[in-house]
Amino acid sequence: MANFIERTLGEQIEYIAENYPDQMAVKYAAKFDYQRTYKEFNEECDRIARAFMALGVKKGDKVAIWATNYPHWLMTLFGAAKIGAILVTVNTNYKVYEAEYLLKQSDTKVLVMCDGFKDSNYVEIMYQLIPELKDMKAGAEINSQRIPFLKHVITIDENAHNGMWHWDTFAALYESVSEEALKEAKASLDIHDVINMQYTSGTTGFPKGVMLTHYNIINNGLGIGDCMKFSEKDKLCIPVPFFHCFGLVLAIMASITHATTMVPVNYYQPLTVLEVLEKEQCTAVHGVPTMFIAMLEHPEFKRFKLNLRTGIMAGSPCPIEMMKRAIDEMGMREITITYGQTEASPACTMTTTDETLEHRVNSVGKSMPCVETKIVDPETGEEVGPGINGEFCARGYNIMKGYYKMPEATAQAIDKDGWLHTGDLACVDEDGYYKITGRIKDMIIRGGENIYPKEIEDFIYTYEKVKDVQVVGAPSVQYGEEICAFVVAKDGMEITPDEIKDYVKANMARHKVPKYVLIIDELPMTASGKIQKYKLREMAVDMLDLHDAASVETA
Repeated sequence: MANFIERTLGEQIEYIAENYPDQMAVKYAAKFDYQRTYKEFNEECDRIARAFMALGVKKGDKVAIWATNYPHWLMTLFGAAKIGAILVTVNTNYKVYEAEYLLKQSDTKVLVMCDGFKDSNYVEIMYQLIPELKDMKAGAEINSQRIPFLKHVITIDENAHNGMWHWDTFAALYESVSEEALKEAKASLDIHDVINMQYTSGTTGFPKGVMLTHYNIINNGLGIGDCMKFSEKDKLCIPVPFFHCFGLVLAIMASITHATTMVPVNYYQPLTVLEVLEKEQCTAVHGVPTMFIAMLEHPEFKRFKLNLRTGIMAGSPCPIEMMKRAIDEMGMREITITYGQTEASPACTMTTTDETLEHRVNSVGKSMPCVETKIVDPETGEEVGPGINGEFCARGYNIMKGYYKMPEATAQAIDKDGWLHTGDLACVDEDGYYKITGRIKDMIIRGGENIYPKEIEDFIYTYEKVKDVQVVGAPSVQYGEEICAFVVAKDGMEITPDEIKDYVKANMARHKVPKYVLIIDELPMTASGKIQKYKLREMAVDMLDLHDAASVETA
């Protein structure tokens, strides 16, 4: 890895704009008519920064973005970063229950959003949370007791909505703030300031705001791009969501540290991605295994002439055969795997483009440059030797500042010596290559989406007929894992699986709806009364006949 970058996000875009002014920064090849050189993009982000200042946004204020991969997402990220506002990324699948929690817990001041996505109508959700918005003039300041910090909502689709700014009207506000005022705001920033908050759940069931700095994410992006040998000659197709670390760091930050062109796709659709890859002759594409499977299995796949060299397959365990097919059939001879988690900005280990095929398909690589890693015994905390399973721990420049307003949870995740305890089980070989073997925590990874059983369990418990519930991951060939809920009904009551699915579907994001609901009489427990989740996973495999899926080899 080259020397650390000691610039803020705004300064990094300015640096690339100065050195590669005519290099294409962003080019959409589907849905949006939007393309900008680095010089043009930097100037546009300056104007958006001034527009935020016109709304009273200052350093440390929270600006949330709730949208798929719109051009406005990128403008909001860098516009906010130039004045030190903290971007709060919102999962596009969220519904009212999750949106209210995030907006309140994060102290969001300004929300930028599209009208909705799939079965989530964001406009209706905001009117549900703040009914008075419907009767307000666009641009009027919000004063809501329910979400007290929120002052403005900005919408980015064509239609205007009562009580909300339209993006075009908002963007024009820049004229009321001088370039000199922006310059002063930029001068007050520090590379170790928190600039991004991403929400990730945990065993408590309450999502936690992971606080990441300019230094964290820019330098993780630098290391990732170095591992892929990125340069201004590359064009990276980005079908993964920007709101994940996968999109924000492994894609956007890896691009802006190497003057690489970003070719975003609004949201993943296999045929659209294949069309964009061919049309733009992209040299790289990122995705979770599910995305690659869908492209390779698409009936029209063979008609596309691709120019791929590299990319990242990550986000969930990668089937070894799928890695081989990406290399052989998509031409991705330098495809890489990375492992990490949001709390580590996110990459901790990664394979490089010039390693052997065996290492690239059978491991998640070696430690990222300048990141310390080790495997410890979960019981004693002592480091273990090669080939022995234990908890994966990491320490370095990439570790988060902590969880927002959750000091106790932060102390549980990061020990007194600065080691992040991931909760993931792994082993390392004699040569330093890591393999992820399981999880201490109960987190389910479905197609790259982190799903936390406790949050779903807590919600299903609120259903009037439910006596007890436990949620586990059931093996899936397509997604790696699917959600499986074991439900015990209250005495004298009957529950159907569809009842539970419909209840969750109406109130929580689509990706949290259990694929399987198994009604059982009692949960398996230890003598001391602890639920044996490993037995539930075994039961799921047997009851659903998932033995083939359970035997798929992953790196």
